[in-house]
Amino acid sequence: MNISSIVVQTLPKYLDEVVKNLKDCEVCEYHIHDELGRIIVTIEGKNVEEELENLRVIENIPHVISADMQMAYSEEELNEHMEVLENSDVVPSMLNDETIKAEDIVYNGDLKKKNVQGFAKHFDKVGK
Repeated sequence: MNISSIVVQTLPKYLDEVVKNLKDCEVCEYHIHDELGRIIVTIEGKNVEEELENLRVIENIPHVISADMQMAYSEEELNEHMEVLENSDVVPSMLNDETIKAEDIVYNGDLKKKNVQGFAKHFDKVGK
């Protein structure tokens, strides 16, 4: 299942009509709009092709200037990321290497991609 948010743009003079048509169509769920003619809806589809079909329906509503996909969620993509996380080490192996001095450790914001040996040894000493 895919879910995407869509920003629909219309002229303010057509706002009420476009909002009504969006609420009445069966391809999206209306959420909110502003006085400038921006409308937020979400669409769902079993795949990207179905989502694009729904987007085309919205684009063809009278007085819609544009309908742009802003955020997308894909269960398949989430499942792939979860699999990577589940198969990765919780603690990078270099953190358990007791042969490196703590002062030699340089942290650059990502422990999985950096050589941060001796980190665990340092904390063992501090904790005792």
